Amino acid sequence: MTTPATTPVHDTELLRSATGHLLAAAAGLTAAEAAEPSYLPGWTRAHVLTHLARNADALVNVLAGEPMYASAEARDADIARGAGRSPEALADDVRTSAARLERAFAALGDEEWNRTVTLRNGVTDLASSLPFRRWIEVELHHVDLGAGYTLEDLPGAFVDRELANMARRFAGHPDIPVAVELRAEDGRSWRTGAAEPGGEGPFVVAGSPVALVGWLTGRTNGSGLSARGSLPALPAL
Repeated sequence: MTTPATTPVHDTELLRSATGHLLAAAAGLTAAEAAEPSYLPGWTRAHVLTHLARNADALVNVLAGEPMYASAEARDADIARGAGRSPEALADDVRTSAARLERAFAALGDEEWNRTVTLRNGVTDLASSLPFRRWIEVELHHVDLGAGYTLEDLPGAFVDRELANMARRFAGHPDIPVAVELRAEDGRSWRTGAAEPGGEGPFVVAGSPVALVGWLTGRTNGSGLSARGSLPALPAL
């Protein structure tokens, strides 16, 4: 059962706060800064902001029962085309698209939150997962901007949920041949990777929740983590 702290309505409130912080960062960019590389290979900060705007619109499409994007090619073309705009236009696009998504969330009743929706590549989930999915996009891509917001600035509640989310995502993944145990400094642990550990037991990766999230989401190479050997390669997100 969903607790009050994890209802989609509460997640929408958390998303609103995160979006506000992102918009403050976007509004502070100069034209030169917007054109500088982000932490995502091949993307400038303007590419990241354009992607966030189009992702909001894509989730509106999902709630309307339509495909997220017309095609992968159309998605990439929209991002490339939008990346040449001014910082003011970029920030306005992120703001207005976020407002459209928030209105779409606000229109959902209990039964609609519980219906199944289709995301990219045929992935399905409940509509109630979308505010958290969008929160992930906003928080991690805010870090990707490389504009002063770091993994260490992520809210603790977000880090905890994203760590559990990524452990679930990689559990049983065919591209992770070893069983992995993620251990946080506070004593919590999560299992991911292969279902069956080998004779030596699961491969233990230990560190702070932030360091674990950084590695699991591909934002770091595993800095700040300890293990008995080289960290296993993780699938691309």
